[in-house]
Amino acid sequence: MSAIYNASRRGFLKTSALAGGGLLIGFTLPGASRLAQAVSVFSPNAYLRIGSDNQITVICGLSEMGQGVHTAIPMLVAEELDADWSKIKVEQAEADPAFNNPIFGMQATGGSTSVRGHWEPMRKAGAAARAMLVAAAAERWNADPADCRTEKGMVVHKSGKKLSYGQLAAAAAKQPVPAQVQLKSPKAFRILGRAARRLDTPAKVNGSAKFGLDVRLPGMLTAVMARPPVPGGKLVSVDDSKAKAIAGVKQVLQIPGGVAVLAEGYWAAKQGRDALQIKWDDGANAALLSDAVSKMLAEGAAKGGALGRNEGDVGAPVAKRLEAVYEAPFLAHACMEPMNATVWVKPDEIEVWAGTQSQGPSQGILGEVAGVAPGKVKVHTMYLGGGFGRRFAPDFTVDATLLSKISGKPVQLVYTREDDMKAYFYRPASVARFAGGLDANGKAVSFSASICSPSLMEASGFMKLPADGVDEMAVEGIRDCPYDFPNLRVEYARREPGVQIWFWRSVGHSQNLFFIESFVDEMAAAAGKDPCEFRLGLLGKQPRFRGVLELAAKKAGWGKPLPAGVHRGIAVAHSFGSYVAEVAEVSVGRDGKVRVHRVVGSVDCGLTVNPEIVKRQIESAIVYGLSAALYGKITFKDGRVEQSNFHDYPVLRIDEMPKVEVHIVASTEPPGGIGEPGLPPVAPAVANAIFAATGKRVRKLPIKAEELKQA
Repeated sequence: MSAIYNASRRGFLKTSALAGGGLLIGFTLPGASRLAQAVSVFSPNAYLRIGSDNQITVICGLSEMGQGVHTAIPMLVAEELDADWSKIKVEQAEADPAFNNPIFGMQATGGSTSVRGHWEPMRKAGAAARAMLVAAAAERWNADPADCRTEKGMVVHKSGKKLSYGQLAAAAAKQPVPAQVQLKSPKAFRILGRAARRLDTPAKVNGSAKFGLDVRLPGMLTAVMARPPVPGGKLVSVDDSKAKAIAGVKQVLQIPGGVAVLAEGYWAAKQGRDALQIKWDDGANAALLSDAVSKMLAEGAAKGGALGRNEGDVGAPVAKRLEAVYEAPFLAHACMEPMNATVWVKPDEIEVWAGTQSQGPSQGILGEVAGVAPGKVKVHTMYLGGGFGRRFAPDFTVDATLLSKISGKPVQLVYTREDDMKAYFYRPASVARFAGGLDANGKAVSFSASICSPSLMEASGFMKLPADGVDEMAVEGIRDCPYDFPNLRVEYARREPGVQIWFWRSVGHSQNLFFIESFVDEMAAAAGKDPCEFRLGLLGKQPRFRGVLELAAKKAGWGKPLPAGVHRGIAVAHSFGSYVAEVAEVSVGRDGKVRVHRVVGSVDCGLTVNPEIVKRQIESAIVYGLSAALYGKITFKDGRVEQSNFHDYPVLRIDEMPKVEVHIVASTEPPGGIGEPGLPPVAPAVANAIFAATGKRVRKLPIKAEELKQA
C-alpha cells in the first residue's frame, strides 16, 4: 500500500525498567495520523530486552511477510548498540499502540515504510541503551565513561577491563535515560550495510514457524463461507439441510458476508459449504462485464477530469504530435497462503490469530464488531504467507469475529483458493490517455495524461479524496513525472465500476509506470532516438534517476550486440523513496510467445540495512511484476469473476524465470523503501523490448501472444 502519511521522527527513549534481571528499554515512535475508529490511544513504543544471559531481544511490531523486517529492524538496533549479532533474536509484538508505525501513525505494515519509519528511532534506542551500559560499567569501575568503548556486546575500558552487556544489564536499568545520543556516522557502521543472516530463516526451514493456517485451539471450529457470486449481491434464501447432514458439520450461520459452515476440520466445512443450496439476489452488478468496464474507463479518460498538474501550455503547436491509450486490468493478489483468521470472542475480550498487515486498525474494527474496547482485542500476528497489501484488508478478520461471537466457539475461517481469488479485493482497473509533442529536432516539449480509474482512497474506508478531486494513488508515478517537459498536464477522472478495490504491490505505480514508461518509449521512437539516451536527455535535473538508469544500462550492456532474436527494453521509476531502473532482454517467437531471458536492475534506495535483502526484494518484485505483465487479469462476465485458481490466473513458473541481476547504487541519502519499488519498471521494460523485437506496441496488459504472432 502507499505511504500517505508523513511524520516527524522526533523523540526516542523514554522509560527504562529492570525486568527479570535484564535491561528493558522502551522508546517512542512518534506518529502523525490514524484511523479514528481503529486506535483509541496513541503512546507509540517498541522494546529492546537485554538478558543477564547476554541474549538481546528486539520485539518487532511489524508484520513479517518475507520482506525481511524481522531482520532489518533488529539490525538497526544492533548497530548502535554495538551488539554481537550472534546474540540477537527477534520476537513478534502483540497488537498495541506502543508499536505504531511512525509514518502511518498506527500499527500496520505496508507502503515500504518499515525501515524508512524506523531508521532513526530504532538506532536512537540502540545508542541510548549503549550509553546506559557504558555508564553502568564506568560506575562499577569508578572510571570516566569517556575512557570506555563498546564492541560486540562488551564494554571495554582503556585499561583492557571488560564486562558483557549481560553482566551490566541489571545495573544499566538503573541508569537515567540520556536526553540526547550521538548516532554513528555511516562510515563507522559494522552491521548496517552488510549482509547478515535472516533471523526468521531457521524457523521457516525447520518447520517451527507458525503461519495463520497453523493455529490450533481446543474446541476450535473451522469455517468455510459461501459469498455472493456478484459484487454487492445479497442472500435471498438458503437450504442447509444437505450441509448439516455431513459428518463433522456443527453449525450453519448467516452473516452479512454470506453463509458459513462451521465444522470439525476444514474438509467437512468445505463439503458442507459446497452442499448449501443458495438463492442470491445479484443486484445492480448482475450484468457486470469487463468489456463494459474498459469502455467506461476509456470514455472517462477521453473526457478528462480533475486537474492534478498543469505547467506551461500543452496545446501549443508542435512539429510532431503522438497519442496513445493504455489499459491495465483488475488484479488479484494471489498470496500463496489464502486469507484466514482464527478468532475467539470471550465474554470480556477477543483473541485474534492472523497473518495481518493491520494490527492497529484490527483492534478498533474488531472491537466494534464484538462490542468490546480496542484494548480488549488481543491480536497475535502470525507469519504471513504473502501480503502485497491484501492482508491489510479487514474482511477475513471481521467475518471470523462474527462467527466466533455467534457460535460461542473459537473459529478458524479459511478461504479456499477459489474464495480468495473471487473475493473482490483487487488492484484497480485503469486507463490512461496520453498525448506528446516533439519539436523539429525531436526534443520532447509537451506531455499530457488523463487517467481514469476508481478511487482507491475512497475504497480504503479511511481516506477521502482531497479538495482537488485527484486520487493521489491513481496518478502517482505520472503526476510526479520526473521528465523535464516544458509543457505538462495531468488529469484524473473517477469512474466506479462497482468492484471492491484495494492496495496491490506498489499500488498506483504498478500500472502507471507501465503507462508512462511505455509512452515515453513511444516518444523516443517518434523522435528517432535511443530510448535510454532520450530519457537521460529529459532527466538533467534528476541525478538519482540518471544514476540508476546509467548503471542499469551499463551493467546490461546497453547498445552491445545480443543473440539473434533477443532485444532489450528499458524503464526507470521512483516509488516509495527509492529509484529503480531495469533492462529486460526479451525474445518473441513466431507464435507470439514472449520469453524474458534476463532482467538487469539497479536500485538507489539510499543507505541500506542489509544488501542481500535489498537484492532479494528486487528479485521478488520482478517475479511478481512479470506474472502480472504476462498473465495477470481478473475479468467479469454476467457479474461473476471468471478466474478461480492458478490454472486460469497463472503466475510465472520456474522454467520461465529469467536470469536476474541486481546492482545497488552506493548512497548516503536516507533509506527508501524496498519491498515495492522493484515492480513498476519491469512491465514497461518488457513491453519496450517487445517493440524493439517486433515493432508492435503493447498498450494493454496482460501481454497477449495472439497480438504478437508473425504472419
